Amino acid sequence: MKITFLLIGTSLSLIPNLSIAQCVATQDCTTLGYTENSCSGGHGVKCPFGNKWDCFNTDSEVCKKYGFTNSCSNTGQIGQGESCANLYKQCSCQDTYKYSCTGTGYAGGSGVSCNNQYTSCSCTSDYEWKEGSCQKKIINGAVGDLYYCNGAVVAVKAPNMTFYIAVNELEPMYWSPADSACENFIFCNNLRGSLPSTSQLKTMYKNKSSLNKILSNNNGDKLSSSYYWSSNSYYCDGSPDCYGSVSYKIVSMNSGSETFDDRNDARYRVRPVLNSW
Repeated sequence: MKITFLLIGTSLSLIPNLSIAQCVATQDCTTLGYTENSCSGGHGVKCPFGNKWDCFNTDSEVCKKYGFTNSCSNTGQIGQGESCANLYKQCSCQDTYKYSCTGTGYAGGSGVSCNNQYTSCSCTSDYEWKEGSCQKKIINGAVGDLYYCNGAVVAVKAPNMTFYIAVNELEPMYWSPADSACENFIFCNNLRGSLPSTSQLKTMYKNKSSLNKILSNNNGDKLSSSYYWSSNSYYCDGSPDCYGSVSYKIVSMNSGSETFDDRNDARYRVRPVLNSW
């Protein structure tokens, strides 16, 4: 036991004296963890030995790291799912923004869009916004050279004419049923027609080319080259070729010439006209 003790004592005596360590504070900002040049919104601590910062993450910065990047604050937007610091992963539009405003009759969207969707649409001149869509306007009455009934063209005229003619002809018939058919012909809202006079038929002949073009553009029956009944009676007082007061004038749409015939002798073409509206 004594020998052992002496050896240990001897070995310790051989270790040189150790100097006591000194703790010196470093002034290197980067080493101390101040690594940022600035902090958003001033959230951080500035290094006391320089211009570096140790930044704190704001709530929104933390949320953005986890995919919450959308504020959903644009017009019509709402956030989907849970929020994080008032941020959302996805945005959607309010239910009222449901119209794309494209297609026939659409002029564009009304107001501000949400993801190219609108709360309502603007329409072209012939359409109107109704029940969530641009619908064809229901027109009644005269608009230029066209006369409408519930949005459909039922009569036309040439620009220099003072009356309208029905877009469709009636079937050829004797004068009396022709006169009745025209007087009972409804253009719109109980507005009745009549047989054209000889002067009106001659006006139709002079404007035949224009009328036929307008009629064709509106799915109407073109004027033919045949004779048409007029409302004018003819009385020639005993002439062999005259039928007295039962004769009525007819006008050719081939030449514009007029003649007459017995009202019960032949069937001629019939086109109702509208004189007032």
